[in-house]
Amino acid sequence: MLMTIEEICLVMQEAERKAGELILHAKGVMTENKSGARDVVTQYDRAVQQLVIWNLRAALPEAHFFCEEMNEQESLDAAQLFIIDPIDGTMNFVRGFSHSCVSVAYAENGVVQAAAVYNPYLDEMFHAVRGAGAFLNGSPIRTAGDDLGNSVVCFGTAPYNPELSDKTFALARRMFDRSLDVRREGTAALDLCSVAAGRAGLYFELSLSLWDYAAGALIVEEAGGLFRRADGEALCFSAEKSSIVAAASESVLEEYLRETEELR
Repeated sequence: MLMTIEEICLVMQEAERKAGELILHAKGVMTENKSGARDVVTQYDRAVQQLVIWNLRAALPEAHFFCEEMNEQESLDAAQLFIIDPIDGTMNFVRGFSHSCVSVAYAENGVVQAAAVYNPYLDEMFHAVRGAGAFLNGSPIRTAGDDLGNSVVCFGTAPYNPELSDKTFALARRMFDRSLDVRREGTAALDLCSVAAGRAGLYFELSLSLWDYAAGALIVEEAGGLFRRADGEALCFSAEKSSIVAAASESVLEEYLRETEELR
């Protein structure tokens, strides 16, 4: 019998909760360098990914997977595709900052239909189904109605992309001057969920992979926010890295674009 999108989303959440237990009880974390010492993977990234895939495949054996710690990626236009970041915020996880999450999106023919992001440290489960709203631990969430000057702004930048650092921190400085405060917390998925939940009014990052934002983007949009390219245009579903901005409202997005035009 075919599963509904809602049922698939429940399976995603169940898989993430199991993965969360693995993260919470992690011991003897070992790292390997990917592109350098500031870009690392741990045995738990791989173990969490394997656990999540196993649970999802048990429910949807025909599904394809596009994952951060997978050497050979599958087609993005598959009829059924899960997009997985097993531990978003790996450096936080490695260094003992209790701020990481498991992020899973489900897409059909290139369109994300369901999303779940789980922060095991706070036991916060964010989820969304396209057209049905966004939720935190089962309660509906909405983006904030504040203008930029009354918003907290989150931003991200990877230390292994030094060529983008100057531009990113120039943008962050501009936002620091125009907003209540800025935050760099080290996990794109949770920053996006902060926008969705009304905690932050804006999030931007100049280079993100699909697994970083696929789930969080739908959660933002279903909570009433906007998810765009950094220049404000629509973002295509792509395996290429993207420069993105998420805003609580059209007015906040317009303020951001206006204030940062000469810096972008």
